[in-house]
Amino acid sequence: MKHLKLLIILIIACTITSCYSVRLRNINGTPQPDPFSNRDDYYRGMAVVELDTVIKINTTSKDFTLLIKESDACESGKLNMVEYRNTFGGLLLNTITFGKKRKVKIKYVCEKKSN
Repeated sequence: MKHLKLLIILIIACTITSCYSVRLRNINGTPQPDPFSNRDDYYRGMAVVELDTVIKINTTSKDFTLLIKESDACESGKLNMVEYRNTFGGLLLNTITFGKKRKVKIKYVCEKKSN
């Protein structure tokens, strides 16, 4: 019974510590506005692009680069804000596949296009 409680506490501790998000913001730019956005969170009034995908990395590669291009979602092609979120499921996938697959949850806001 004591071992079961210890195991449950250990699993809860790992779950809580493995879930975090990091937000990076440029203070010199203006975020691309979205007047039709109905968000009530930090990104209220901003045009947010959300990516929730699994990326595959070769065992010989050490990094992965995501290219942001000029498009309808990002008119300027410049980033104003990026948020990276790590979850327990992403950590498990990374561990089980020995780092070959990583679950990525990214939110980014582009800079307003200057005239």
